[in-house]
Amino acid sequence: MKPLDHLEHLDKHLVDELAQVARETVRDELREQTRKQRRKAALYAASGALALYAGAALALAVGLALALGLPDWAAALITAVILGVLAYVLRGMARPSRPGGHAAGAAPGHGGADRTAGGMPVPPIPPAPPVAGSPAGTAPGTVPPRPADDPDVPHHRA
Repeated sequence: MKPLDHLEHLDKHLVDELAQVARETVRDELREQTRKQRRKAALYAASGALALYAGAALALAVGLALALGLPDWAAALITAVILGVLAYVLRGMARPSRPGGHAAGAAPGHGGADRTAGGMPVPPIPPAPPVAGSPAGTAPGTVPPRPADDPDVPHHRA
């Protein structure tokens, strides 16, 4: 019995040691991934800040160009209106399309499977509702009528 007790102690020690090595390996890997993500986030933040300054410089250039032929206040007002219109258009492009409506920037008639609502594809809308008297399977995309005794259909009494 004595050698078996010793083997149990060795097994427990081996399992504890393996768990410790696994924890250290996972911790090191997570530390490395976090460091890479932090660096990527800092680069995106710097890029965004520089783009903001570039946009401000462009707005200033437009304002100064307009100020050559207009009073300063009018040039600043026109620049502000241009920026406001651009912001409104970009906001409209960022919004998801509404069901039944057209997405911002999409021409009417270009619907179908390429339209999305909230990231999900919108199925095509049939040109007309299915006719109750037509046999099922006559036209592709038609839905057969529900039977009158369907428990899901509410029964109205007068």
